[in-house]
Amino acid sequence: MNTIGNVTGIIANLVIVETEGTTAQNEICYIKHGDTRLMAEVIKVVGNKSYIQVFESTRGVKVGTEVEFMGHMLEVTLGPGILSKNFDGLQNDLHKMEGVFLKRGQYTHPLEMEQKFDFKALAKKDDKVVAGSWLGEVKENWIPHKIMVPFVFKGEYTVKSIKKDGEYTPKETIAVLTDKEGNDHEVTMTQKWPVKVPIKAYKDKPRPFKILETGIRVMDTMNPIAEGGTGFIPGPFGSGKTVLQHNLSKNAEADLVIIAACGERANEVVEIFTEFPELDDPRSGRKLMERTTIIANTSNMPVAAREASVYTAMTIAEYYRAMGLKILLLADSTSRWAQALREMSNRMEELPGPDGFPMDLSAIIANFYARAGYVYLPNDESGSITFIGTVSPAGGNLKEPVTESTKKVARCFYALSQDRADSKRYPAIDPIESYSKYLEYPEIEEYLNKTIDEHWTANVFKAKDILLRGKESYEQINILGDDGVPVEYHVRYWKSELIDFAILQQDAFDAVDAASSLDRQNYMLQKSLEVADMDFKFESFEDVGPYFKRVINALKQMNFSEYESDEFKQNEKEFRNILKEQETASKEEEMTAEEKAS
Repeated sequence: MNTIGNVTGIIANLVIVETEGTTAQNEICYIKHGDTRLMAEVIKVVGNKSYIQVFESTRGVKVGTEVEFMGHMLEVTLGPGILSKNFDGLQNDLHKMEGVFLKRGQYTHPLEMEQKFDFKALAKKDDKVVAGSWLGEVKENWIPHKIMVPFVFKGEYTVKSIKKDGEYTPKETIAVLTDKEGNDHEVTMTQKWPVKVPIKAYKDKPRPFKILETGIRVMDTMNPIAEGGTGFIPGPFGSGKTVLQHNLSKNAEADLVIIAACGERANEVVEIFTEFPELDDPRSGRKLMERTTIIANTSNMPVAAREASVYTAMTIAEYYRAMGLKILLLADSTSRWAQALREMSNRMEELPGPDGFPMDLSAIIANFYARAGYVYLPNDESGSITFIGTVSPAGGNLKEPVTESTKKVARCFYALSQDRADSKRYPAIDPIESYSKYLEYPEIEEYLNKTIDEHWTANVFKAKDILLRGKESYEQINILGDDGVPVEYHVRYWKSELIDFAILQQDAFDAVDAASSLDRQNYMLQKSLEVADMDFKFESFEDVGPYFKRVINALKQMNFSEYESDEFKQNEKEFRNILKEQETASKEEEMTAEEKAS
């Protein structure tokens, strides 16, 4: 018998309900408003009063309205048919919704329960299985989708029977499992799981460390992220977050992409809906949307729905990770999620933290980021979730609470710079402010030096130092004027500019330059450092800029050419010829100096 209650207070989307039975934290309930049922979640229980956040508009709800509690937490339905879908934060299939605007109380099933999938058995009769074990496999688009023992199952089970290979719907029984007490349990292709409870279908075993290749030089070269790692991208409006996410989705070394549009502006979400189905997938030659799922909530939807969407996206990512797949999870923007937490906290009159955010904001963000990671599965296969969130601090202020709280837990910090965006230096990731803590891991250093180049990490830190020295020289030149500093300051500045243009900047819309392999990145980094190591002789600061612009142009043309192609080699030859000019000039100057001395 479900617990029944009545509304005793309403504060926007926060509703206070007096109950006649027991309720639990995070339990789902429905407010009976006329002919509709409004979905809500319990966020606080005090005695016989439950504080619930409603996932719909509460307009018209009155004191005394009946509320029914369902006895389970907010959960998602897991099974084949999730890919290529656009869901809201409650996993309603948006394509099944009617009309332009969402109607209150309208909920749709996320899967196509009548669709038949070609099932192939992976387990056999009398096999011993546990939660997360693979029973079979179906094709979801072109991705192998594993049918697993439900995660709610505890202990070991024996496969009593399993369907033969053939076509079945998600609701049909495909296996019967027997527990240790001799009880039989029917298993279908679908299962449910609460979104705020991590799926733990893996072994506690040390993980290997390797880099997730994104194809973006400023990330892979300067601040790499480990597979199964965490990072975040803070930046002001117009600094290129959306294009950067598109490029990450297309070119990152991931099997699946899950996007949580957890509170972005409506026009930005529409852009994702319209552009993603048209994006070509360089990994498969098909459409990118075939291996993508979008969880969308916009800023004009109730704040509670925004708070739910990030958990829905993470749970779906954990589900696919348990299949042994590499998942890239992008959340845009976690600032809106944090604002939803702040709004509900304020309505409950909790003690506010900095800027009115909850006092435990850091703990909430840390718990969520901790759900990403690299895992070993019960069958010793591996899977991973690499999580990159974006933060939209007001006015680009990187000292605000959400950014500061996220910096404590995310291992990579990719700070988007308004100045770089204004000067069209994309991706606008600031090379000085950004960092990757993975470069401090000896396992990562060993992996990079072994798989890319034995001097890779040393070269990366050397390039970072050149960029920093170049910035210092630029500031001196700005203060004292071009002719107020030695020529060496101009040379130092232009060496940093060369690394900026050749390594940091990248054209996301160019067929070749949009993605760069690690081998190519290593090659271009070596070429850039080769120039940085040279001693240049210029008579005047006026000669420095034009010469380095020619060198930069040659390196940029190499970036736009297929790696090791004839065009690439021709551009490299041009690069060499420009360097020889300086070498020749230096030798002539040395000979002249010797003649004068003699």
